[in-house]
Amino acid sequence: MRLAVFQHQQKPTLGIVREPGILPVPNVSLREVLENSLALDLLKGMAGEALPLHQVELFAPLPLPYRPILCVGLNYAEHVHEFSRPGRKLPEAPVFFTKAPGAVNGPYSGIPFDPAASTQLDWEVELGVIIGRRGKNIREEDAFQHVFGYTIVNDVSARDLQARHQQFFKGKSLDGTCPVGPWIVTADEIPDPQNLTLHCRVNGVVKQDGNSRDMIFRIPRLIAELSRGMTLEPGDVISTGTPSGVGFSRTPPEFLKPGDVVECEIEGIGTIRNTVG
Repeated sequence: MRLAVFQHQQKPTLGIVREPGILPVPNVSLREVLENSLALDLLKGMAGEALPLHQVELFAPLPLPYRPILCVGLNYAEHVHEFSRPGRKLPEAPVFFTKAPGAVNGPYSGIPFDPAASTQLDWEVELGVIIGRRGKNIREEDAFQHVFGYTIVNDVSARDLQARHQQFFKGKSLDGTCPVGPWIVTADEIPDPQNLTLHCRVNGVVKQDGNSRDMIFRIPRLIAELSRGMTLEPGDVISTGTPSGVGFSRTPPEFLKPGDVVECEIEGIGTIRNTVG
């Protein structure tokens, strides 16, 4: 099943995506579905008149209010090598950081470009894991029991701010720099999340071409490490890292500019498309 959040009757509304349409689900929030498996079972049997998908505005498919996005840095070996000095060893434990809630943006919304804040915005396609079952100190072998589904995250990064502040948070948290979507694909429709192709295109040119099987730390390890002493809540998003091909590591470096169109695509989920500026 594919679940989206869209503008309907002047408010964010849960919808079931059955392309080319979307079926509104009245009086039920995404959070209620995430926290109640019975609600999901009821949605599977819903019928009604679907609205044309191309005529609605999609929001990020996350519960309101947004929580910080839980991010993983340096989780693909080739990205570690392009990001770091030559000869740097792979991390021995996951590198975690967060993106502020204000960074969350819709799957087709514009990415703000404010040269007073940053002139070095970079692209990063990532597989997003949606937590559906609350948990703390989760064992790796139980991790997938806590996964509700998957989505696409573009972890847009201000490289000049990362360099200036010597950490990830500020450079990852500018308003609107985390497009998410276009929907959540429930876990039962993604039998192997560790074998999905990821692509990022800028103005139609492929910049990143990777596969989730190349993660250094796989999804169960990430969930186990994050939940150690820290409760994961339904609706939390774990953005699992990006493959190689980001802009700042190119020769010469490439950064997004107003008018650029960034497309992030993941096999089995779909494509998000955002214009800069």
